[in-house]
Amino acid sequence: MRKIISILSILFITLKLYGQSPKVDSFIVSYVKNHNFNGTILIQNNSKIIYQKSFGFANFQFKIPDNIDTKYKIASITKLFTSVLIMQLYEQGKIDLNKPIKTYLPDYKGEGAEKVLICQLLNHTSGMVNIDTISSIESAVKNGVPVYQKPCTTDEFLDKYCSDPLLTEPGKVFSYNNAEYIVLGKIIEKLTGKSFENALHDNILQPLKMTNSGLLYQHVILDGLADTYFYRDDLKQLVNDLPVYIENWYSSGSMYSTAGDLLRFSNAFFGLKMVNKETLDLIIKPGLDNYGFGVWINEYEIKNKKYTAVKRPGSIMGAQTMLMHFSDPDLTIIILSNTGTTNLDDFVLEISKHLIE
Repeated sequence: MRKIISILSILFITLKLYGQSPKVDSFIVSYVKNHNFNGTILIQNNSKIIYQKSFGFANFQFKIPDNIDTKYKIASITKLFTSVLIMQLYEQGKIDLNKPIKTYLPDYKGEGAEKVLICQLLNHTSGMVNIDTISSIESAVKNGVPVYQKPCTTDEFLDKYCSDPLLTEPGKVFSYNNAEYIVLGKIIEKLTGKSFENALHDNILQPLKMTNSGLLYQHVILDGLADTYFYRDDLKQLVNDLPVYIENWYSSGSMYSTAGDLLRFSNAFFGLKMVNKETLDLIIKPGLDNYGFGVWINEYEIKNKKYTAVKRPGSIMGAQTMLMHFSDPDLTIIILSNTGTTNLDDFVLEISKHLIE
């Protein structure tokens, strides 16, 4: 009798789990239509994939549809990979989070060399000039090399755009900044003796068999990569993204991946296959702006109950991405887009509301 009850319980849970899919599909299809979403959505609940579907085109000119294996520019989700690589070095005793930049990059020329700590790079409280601010753009013009629109080695990029005087006292103000994660990428190279690309491959991509992920380069044609577009209000239409050297985003935003590969990474990360429990807790401990080391940790009220989610969005022109994970309930939502036409913060929250009971 007990065995029958157990089997019936498992059957009920399974039916309940997969019974959500039609309901969620109906909502998503409607949301996609009403908010012009173009891309791929993958949802995992209680360790089972309950939804995976693609909408629209990877290439609009030739009407090539998106599909579950489409590769996307994942923009700032790259930062979470960089954070994991740093924290792996931390576990190995090779880096002290409370030491300044100069400890690991003795030739670093910025004012923060002896003032900015590694942990302040990770949580965006360094006080460094933001690469994407007006002052940084003016600096780029003065240096004769636009920030993202001409090729730059990582060393050149570090010197020209990531070594300005500090704007605020380190540790006091949250200011989201690609420069901090570019410095972290150079530290990874220094401590591993490998290029950032090879360190990423050897310590994350290869162990997890993420064969559809890596770093992008402007001169490399990558099979299966979605082209990116953005909407111009003045023309009332999608246009091709501006030409840029994607590799200039380096360890802050130059990766590509698929929804399936990102799910592998998420499962390994939250499943303690990449870092241990104590390290994971450090990464997802909210600080200023509810930001940890490469992720936001936000609390949401859903159906009169509060839930905590770890969120890592990304956005570079038309490339829009989202990785959101709830530990309780066990829910992971991955959204990858190549048109920049939908607010993914709103979309992922609405999907969550339809799944969490």
